[in-house]
Amino acid sequence: MSGENDLIKLYSTRILALASDIPHTDRLDSPDATVKKRSPLCGSTVTVDLQINDGVVSDFGQDVKACALGQAAASVVGGAIIGTTPAQIAAARDALKAMLKSDGPTPPAPFDGLEVLRPAAAYKNRHASIMLTLDAAVEAAEIAQKAHCA
Repeated sequence: MSGENDLIKLYSTRILALASDIPHTDRLDSPDATVKKRSPLCGSTVTVDLQINDGVVSDFGQDVKACALGQAAASVVGGAIIGTTPAQIAAARDALKAMLKSDGPTPPAPFDGLEVLRPAAAYKNRHASIMLTLDAAVEAAEIAQKAHCA
């Protein structure tokens, strides 16, 4: 029964609020890159559209079909990503992974809102869903940068 109570605590009011209010859910008409990621364990999917101008994300769209934890992560990322560099996105992805796997530090600003997902570290089967948006955004930023350099 305590395991069930821990899971209920995991889905805090803040996580559920984030999950219900995901920014940038409209897909972009002409993105520099589009990347779709899927978690094989739970079937969650995220599709990210990204546009980069002058080395920073200038527009972002996402289609999120994930559990509340994946949705909460997408919400934080969607609210923070415009104006960031590909290096900042990669640093946030790496920090989130370390936070979940080894109690690493909170991802750096402007992605520090991902701290709300720290309690999910105990639920390894949820990690892939939480990582989807940042994994897709990192890949999309790499593709977009290459397109601008070509």
